[in-house]
Amino acid sequence: MCDDPGHDHAAVANVAPRSHSAVEITDPISLAPVEALTLTTLVDNLSDLLLPDQGPVTRAGLLRAGTAPRLATSVLEGGEAFDVPLAEHGFAMLVTVTRAGKQHTILFDAGMTPDGLRDNMRRLGVSPGDVEVVVLSHGHSDHVTGLDGFIRAVRPANLPMVVHPGAWAKRRIAIPGILEFELPTPSRRALVDAGFDLVERAQPSLLFDDSVLITGEVDRTTSFERGMPFHEALTDEAWGPDPLILDDQALVVNVDGHGLVVLTGCGHAGIVNIVRYARRLTGVSTVAAVVGGFHLSGPTFEPLIGPTVEALAQLSPEVVIPAHCSGWRAAHALATHLPGAFIPNSVGSRLELFTAAVPGSDA
Repeated sequence: MCDDPGHDHAAVANVAPRSHSAVEITDPISLAPVEALTLTTLVDNLSDLLLPDQGPVTRAGLLRAGTAPRLATSVLEGGEAFDVPLAEHGFAMLVTVTRAGKQHTILFDAGMTPDGLRDNMRRLGVSPGDVEVVVLSHGHSDHVTGLDGFIRAVRPANLPMVVHPGAWAKRRIAIPGILEFELPTPSRRALVDAGFDLVERAQPSLLFDDSVLITGEVDRTTSFERGMPFHEALTDEAWGPDPLILDDQALVVNVDGHGLVVLTGCGHAGIVNIVRYARRLTGVSTVAAVVGGFHLSGPTFEPLIGPTVEALAQLSPEVVIPAHCSGWRAAHALATHLPGAFIPNSVGSRLELFTAAVPGSDA
């Protein structure tokens, strides 16, 4: 935790706006390396108590269920059931970074249901009060709605929230001849009234003494990542195409001795675009981990799996953890082509990376 129990904009340092061009950035953002990083999955589409620990990832699995809190039930002898983490169609990650001996905690997204995030935090022994900054990857409700329960648990006072200004747009899914429905929209007024101090930026931002980067809008450079074709936004009282979902942003940390860890919510900007943009912004070429939603599920996006896997393989990440909207076909392809890097995700999984020891040192 930060030594200061309060919250203010000092935690969020603004970086000069960047142009969205394909030219190489000659003055990269100075992203300070951190000594340790932990990503704890609070909300995801999958909960699997049988997954074993794997590499740098540990699980909230069956062995830990024995010490889990109990729920009352009438159908089991003894009247108690395990209160284990639950899955839902949504995403939320607790990000903990340590630099210069100081630990800071970020909530990245909040899941789909009002109480899903709060309840899983309780089940996993995570205190909502430890959160110093909230970051929203974009404005879709499966990444926002869990703030409802979080607000009731924390009652935030001037708690910074980093969000792209486009996250408040009214949107809908419109597939001709199949379906048409409006998506729930985040309420800016409700979040302000709840006590959040909104930091609305389309440009990159740095948190906690330059140790965490929020990308802002992501430069689109690949030929195959073209967004969601049936996604629309309301502009001037008329619905129009909004395939790029420009409010999509990612979180990036540079772990000393490993390289960049790139965390996405849905990856609407395209996971390859996002990782390439993180490398350009920071000037760091080594990719330690790519984690989060890659949005490769369903017939519209499955044709992108091949070129996505090929491009990710060229980046040689140490770890790849697809989650949320990545889809089982993409996960299977990543497991096949990147067997040494692929790790399946589950609610309660913890990715932990620490400063790599220098060869020949006593560390």
